[in-house]
Amino acid sequence: MIRPSLLGASLMLASALSFGSLPAMALADQPAPSAVVPPATTGNVVLDTAARSLNLESVVNARDAGGYRTIDGHTVRTGLVYRTGDLSKASDSDLADLASLDMRAVHDLRTSYEQQFIGVDKVPAGATEYHNDIIGQAPPQLLVASALVAGTDLYRAFITAPGASEGFSNVLRDIAYGDGAVLFHCSAGKDRTGWASAVLLTILGVDHDTVQYDFLLSNYYRGAKDGDLQNGVTASLLDAAFDQVNQSYGSFDNYVHAGLKLTDADISAMKAKLRS
Repeated sequence: MIRPSLLGASLMLASALSFGSLPAMALADQPAPSAVVPPATTGNVVLDTAARSLNLESVVNARDAGGYRTIDGHTVRTGLVYRTGDLSKASDSDLADLASLDMRAVHDLRTSYEQQFIGVDKVPAGATEYHNDIIGQAPPQLLVASALVAGTDLYRAFITAPGASEGFSNVLRDIAYGDGAVLFHCSAGKDRTGWASAVLLTILGVDHDTVQYDFLLSNYYRGAKDGDLQNGVTASLLDAAFDQVNQSYGSFDNYVHAGLKLTDADISAMKAKLRS
């Protein structure tokens, strides 16, 4: 039997995470005409914001996860990993566009309550859907606190919540070993999706400032102005997650191996596939 407090918290979170966007931006992938500018670029950004966007009609924050140079001189390949908001409202045109990208796997990071409340994914032809619930086992009080604004406690839960590391690890292993392109998403494509992308890029050797740039791009693609914590993100959120990694595991490398349980072979496979 589902506890009423947990059910209520999950439904509140599902509503907030799914509709936490400006009304004009709910179904748009491009910023509103109100001149929301992208974050300051770094010298390791290869792909500009226009080329990075998938330009989907009804899926928010849809973009290529690659196109960055690493600290040791490699480039993260494009056309292999994509990040988006949820696909429940994807149009036929969107699905055709995604299918044309050789999409083999779609990883939904939402809770089961979000899937029920918002809608299940529409999956492009040729792709298999996987459900990796990141925060469904987090304490109910955290879900309630995060229902309106995704705060630092939620980002710390990406590291500490039961099942969270397993969910992120499933995505990363599929990226490392699967054939074809992989897409991962949550509801808004900015929080759970943002941390998944940050972990992937860091593993691949992208510097922290560039990882932060990728994270903050959600504000641009979602049309969220400075201080709009309901629709956007801040650097402090990402900092909280990395801080929790250090608190819980002592280092990012320990988190990857002991938390995500990725082996050296997994990491080597990921680098071999995604770096040129």
